Amino acid sequence: MAQFEDIRPYNDQEVRPVIAELIHDNEFIDAITALSLPRIGRYIAPFVRPLVRKKIMAKTADIQTVANLQKKAEFYLGREIDRTITDLNITGLDKLDPQSSYLFVSNHRDIAMDPALVNWSLFTNGFSTLRVAIGDNLLTKPFASHLMRLNKSFIVKRSATSTREKFKAAKTLSQYIVHSLNTDNENIWIAQREGRAKDGIDVSNQAILSMFALSKPKPETFGEFIAKLRIVPVTIAYEYDPCDAAKAHELYAIEQTGTYQKGEQEDVQSIAQGLTGFKGNVHVHFGEPLTTHYEDAEQVKHVLDAAMLDNYILQPSNCIAYELLEKVSPKVNVGVNQTCFTAQDYSRERVIFNDRLKAIPTEMHNTFLRGYANVVYRKLKKIA
Repeated sequence: MAQFEDIRPYNDQEVRPVIAELIHDNEFIDAITALSLPRIGRYIAPFVRPLVRKKIMAKTADIQTVANLQKKAEFYLGREIDRTITDLNITGLDKLDPQSSYLFVSNHRDIAMDPALVNWSLFTNGFSTLRVAIGDNLLTKPFASHLMRLNKSFIVKRSATSTREKFKAAKTLSQYIVHSLNTDNENIWIAQREGRAKDGIDVSNQAILSMFALSKPKPETFGEFIAKLRIVPVTIAYEYDPCDAAKAHELYAIEQTGTYQKGEQEDVQSIAQGLTGFKGNVHVHFGEPLTTHYEDAEQVKHVLDAAMLDNYILQPSNCIAYELLEKVSPKVNVGVNQTCFTAQDYSRERVIFNDRLKAIPTEMHNTFLRGYANVVYRKLKKIA
C-alpha cells in the first residue's frame, strides 16, 4: 500500500536492484571490511574494495527473493549461535499456532540479537519469520536502511520533531502493524521500549502500547482491539551480555555528568559486538497471547511487565553480581531447571564473571554489577 511505501520492507522484485546498489556503495563495502578486520579494516578499506565487491557478488549471486536472503542469513546466524551461545533454550511456542500471526513484544537487551533470536526460534520451529520494527536512529546510512529492509524490517520514525509529524508517524506505524497482522498474516516483532535496557530493568513504554490502538475502529473498545492484535510477551535472558562493558561505560558517564555523547559508529559496533560476542546460556520464552479485554494501555503495560519478569530465567551471572553487591547469596532459582542458586557450585561461573568485571575500570564496577543484578532485586521484591 502506498501509505507504507517509506517504512515497509522490500519485496522480492526489489531484492536484486537493492543488492546491486549495495555492492556499488563504497560506504557499505568499507563497513564490511572494517567489521571483518576490526584492527586494520578501516585503514585498508579503500584499497581492497574491488576484492570485497567480488566476494560479495559471489556470495549474493543466488539471492533472488527475500526468502533466499533469509535462508542465507539463517546459515550465518546459526554459525554465530553455535559459536557464541553455550545452550539456547526456547520455551512457550507449544502454546502458539504456527498458522496464526502474532505481535511479539519483547524485552530489549541487544540491538540485533533480540529479534534475531526470536526469528530463529520461530523459523526453526515451523513458524513464519518476523517483520521487525527498527528505529530510524539506527539507519543513519542508506546502506543500513537497505540491509534492514531486505531482511523484513520496517522503519519506526523516531526522528520526527513536531507533534503533528510524530502523531502521523505513529498512526501510520499502527496501521502498518495491523495491516501486517490481519491482511498479510505476518508476525511482528517490536521492543517493549525505545533503546536497550542497559540497566537490566525491563519495563514497557506505555506510549508504544497506546500507539498500537491509534488505528482502532471507532465501534470497537480498546480491549476488543488489543485482543485482536494477539500480543505475545517475549522474554530473552542472556547469561553474559557482549555489550556489558559498553553499557556500564555509558551509564557511568550519565551518572557522573548527566549526559553521554554516542560515537558516530557506536550503534554499528554494538550490533557487531552483540552478534559475535560470547553469551553463554540463553533462554527465550514466549508467553501466552493477551486475550483479556484490558481497559487501557496502562493495564496492558502492567500485564506485560509482570509476564516478562515472571518468565525471565535468572542466570548464575545475575546472582553472582547480586552477591558481589550485597555480600550475600540470593535465595532464588536459576536456569531452565529452576535449581536453587545456593544449592549449586558455580565456582567456574564466578571465575568467568570476575574476569569480565576486571576488564573494566574499578569506578564502573557497581554500575556494571547492577546491570546484571537488577533483575534479581526485582524478582526478590516480587517474592516478598
